[in-house]
Amino acid sequence: MSDKPVEPQGVVVIWSSGDRDVALQLVFMYTLNSRLKGWWDQVRLVVWGPSAKLLAQDRELQARLAQLKEAGVELLACKACSDNYGVSDKLAELGVEVIFMGQPLTRMLKEGWSVITF
Repeated sequence: MSDKPVEPQGVVVIWSSGDRDVALQLVFMYTLNSRLKGWWDQVRLVVWGPSAKLLAQDRELQARLAQLKEAGVELLACKACSDNYGVSDKLAELGVEVIFMGQPLTRMLKEGWSVITF
């Protein structure tokens, strides 16, 4: 058995900002490029908090989300947050898996996933 540390194979991008520019200039750009350029074996985007409301209302962001899905990015949203904003059904219609995120995020952290938060 090697003493060499195992490098993380996946990244989870947590998008919690309700700022549209953050979504367009950071979240979607990095997440899409991570997948298309093979920077990570697995790429997950978690829609959490105010970003859920923004995504449910913004058609351009919805189109960008579709590009992520087409590229193979796993799309998740915090059910507690999206329920609070009344947008769970809309996010599900967009192809986002809407689940309670506390336990899955904890599992990813324990498994050594890299985490980026916007």
